[in-house]
Amino acid sequence: MSPRREMVSKLRGESLVRRGLMRRYEGREPLRIAPELNVVKIGGHGIIDYGADVVRPLADEIGELAKTYKMLVVTGGGVRVRHILDIGLDLGMPTGVLAELTSKISEQNAIMMAVMLSRYGGMRIHTADLLDIPMLLKMGMLPVTHGTPPYGLYEYPPEVGMIPPHRTDTGAFLAAEVVGAKSCILVKNVDGLYTANPFENPDAELIREISARELLDLQMEDLVLEDKVVELLIHARNVHEVRIVNGHKPGMLAAALRGENVGTVVRV
Repeated sequence: MSPRREMVSKLRGESLVRRGLMRRYEGREPLRIAPELNVVKIGGHGIIDYGADVVRPLADEIGELAKTYKMLVVTGGGVRVRHILDIGLDLGMPTGVLAELTSKISEQNAIMMAVMLSRYGGMRIHTADLLDIPMLLKMGMLPVTHGTPPYGLYEYPPEVGMIPPHRTDTGAFLAAEVVGAKSCILVKNVDGLYTANPFENPDAELIREISARELLDLQMEDLVLEDKVVELLIHARNVHEVRIVNGHKPGMLAAALRGENVGTVVRV
């Protein structure tokens, strides 16, 4: 057998799956690319699908806030995602194909939000452009991207069912994590996380603060954010909390950016 060719490095000969090797690099602080950035995810189902009456005031609020706070706006999908999922599931499409199909919807919403924010420096960027964010912020731009993570056809199989587990909440969280953002705020159509669906159960109680592990242990039937965000939060290196606020109420996003205790915060 011919000798294996090696290059001199501390990982020479490693399989990259050895547990001892993993532990060797545990606890290292990653470089934070944009530590003052606030990632603001605009829900498709909870915000954009409501149209001008909700989107225009929120866009103006974001535009004004961008004069003070550094932001990356991330868009969700909404009703059109549900439509294509309905058809795709009915036709037996694999999970990776469903992920590829749904990604196009949040991209459309990103284009519309960028246009809405154009007079405030709004600029549509792609997921591959995240490393350009520090430069764009210094230029006074307000970057806008879509929230679907770029797994596409390589999307993870879900534990249950066929629906892609990494959707736009998860994409916003992963963007915040990779650039080392200051915060990750999910803008929805409710005041935060409730003990049950508040639209169906008027007795549902608002949860102001909860840990990720506690939330997972509750095994709730319905959540206002994706399960995958809560799972990833436990292992995150840069982002240690996610806040949920109501984008139908003017001033809630501003309060969250100021660090006030509004909505619901899910912490490590």
